[in-house]
Amino acid sequence: MAITAKQNTPKLSRWQRPKYSPLSRQIDIFSAAITFIFYLWWDATFSPKSSIDKKRRAEWLKETLVDLGPTFIKIGQALSTRADLLPLEYVKALSELQDKVPQITAEEAISVVELELGKSIYVLYRDFELRPIAAASLGQVHRAWLHTGEEVVVKVQRPGLENLFKLDFKILRQLVHFCQRYLPWTIKYDLEAIYNEFFNLLYQEIDYIQEGKNADRFRQNFQNNPDVWVPKVYWEYTTTKVLTLEYAPGIKIDDRKTLETCGLNVKRINQIGICCYLQQLLIDGFFQADPHPGNMAVSLSGRIIFYDFGMMAEVKSLAKDQMLKTFFAVLRKDTITVLDSLINMGLIEPVADMTPVKRLIAFLLDKFTEKPIDLQAFGEIRQELYLMFEQQPFRLPAQMTYIIKSLTTLDGVARTLDPQYSLVAAAQPFVKSITLSRGRINSVGELARQTRDYIKYKLQQPSKTQLVLQRWEERIASGELQFRSKSEASDRILKRIHLAIKSLIYACLTGFTLLSGAVLLLGQYRAFAPIAFALSGLCLLFLLRSLFNLTLKEKLDKLAEK
Repeated sequence: MAITAKQNTPKLSRWQRPKYSPLSRQIDIFSAAITFIFYLWWDATFSPKSSIDKKRRAEWLKETLVDLGPTFIKIGQALSTRADLLPLEYVKALSELQDKVPQITAEEAISVVELELGKSIYVLYRDFELRPIAAASLGQVHRAWLHTGEEVVVKVQRPGLENLFKLDFKILRQLVHFCQRYLPWTIKYDLEAIYNEFFNLLYQEIDYIQEGKNADRFRQNFQNNPDVWVPKVYWEYTTTKVLTLEYAPGIKIDDRKTLETCGLNVKRINQIGICCYLQQLLIDGFFQADPHPGNMAVSLSGRIIFYDFGMMAEVKSLAKDQMLKTFFAVLRKDTITVLDSLINMGLIEPVADMTPVKRLIAFLLDKFTEKPIDLQAFGEIRQELYLMFEQQPFRLPAQMTYIIKSLTTLDGVARTLDPQYSLVAAAQPFVKSITLSRGRINSVGELARQTRDYIKYKLQQPSKTQLVLQRWEERIASGELQFRSKSEASDRILKRIHLAIKSLIYACLTGFTLLSGAVLLLGQYRAFAPIAFALSGLCLLFLLRSLFNLTLKEKLDKLAEK
């Protein structure tokens, strides 16, 4: 069969052009980084608390990452999970980051397949659809049929992607070393560790043999679960740049209307999804780190289908009795036990002062256990999270950030299917399965002990007055009351002093540059005088702005004191 289809390809980005040199790439990346650092400095100096400026910079960063291509799109998507590294405005903007890279042509895709597998496309496959059924920055997926009649999908990597990754990470390492040497304030972010984390993550995604191994391991973990469908890997048609999988059609998991039209029970789908993820996290210790709706579907028989296995992560699994203990600790809202379990799994690194972390866990247990999910609670959790990072520098392990991203994504899907769903109720089949599984007699004893403690906890629930007093004690212990009881008058005075000092500095700069301009004008270097006068004018503008803010602040403070 001759290939006659043609695709209208949009204008190529700089990184896609044939004559794009490594030096040009280095200039582009360093220019973007230096511009971003300058913007951060400018905003921190002149508008440190402006949410509007941060949103504008975040949008600029998002568009810049798209322009820089696949490596930086993937880094941006990974950074969207890092509330411990970036301000809230940046996390929100990067979470909307989408692949806007043009598709590769059918001819290019077929060329990659033939080069990798060493045979003509129609010797390998009986038929191969030219139009991709899915496409992203790393590659695209085509539907095909084997000569045995089996229907498959062929995932083809974008040509030249591996070389681009190698070049980009070489440049990024240079950038990390530059920051460590010349920008000492970046030390607190541990850029070397972040670089290694992203390097390992992205190289895992472009190695299709590793993705195939991940799929096989995932399918093995769920081989006895009739509610889960993991596509089979065809290894004879798979290399590092080509992956052939069983075709597994389904309805997008968050398409509630279509699911209900097909007679599927959305509450049961929720239950299967939550229990699947708990098994991945607690029993297998091997979970899909990016379970967005595009990576999951539901078959017409009600089975959940998992697709992409490029982003997988591992955690230390718990023994069954420890799982039961943790689950009942969640029901009892026992912050200390839950924190201990997270530390044992390597999901939280212990530090000297764990108070902010304990408060965050207590907040989560209160908001997301027995109650239906409240949409407003997600805004509150973000505020709690950022308050924790403001009070104490604290970088979460990579696995924990993947779990947080996965849980919030799954929760969004679950709320779409059933707005009144309860996480604890959906997890009940999972708890039942681990208590009834054979080979662990002590799990039954642990279940009896935890059930007894839970009943005792329910019978001893404090009154409303006791709850209020308990909340006040917690606020005193966490230092929240101390923060809010500071003298407002002294705060206002300190802010005015800060503005006054700022104004004084601008006045000195204005006078110095004006005097310099006058000296240059009268001397032999008249050509430089306009520059000095221009700087003087700029400093004068900053001075006037600072004086205006100081005057306004004084008036507002007087009104507040009345």
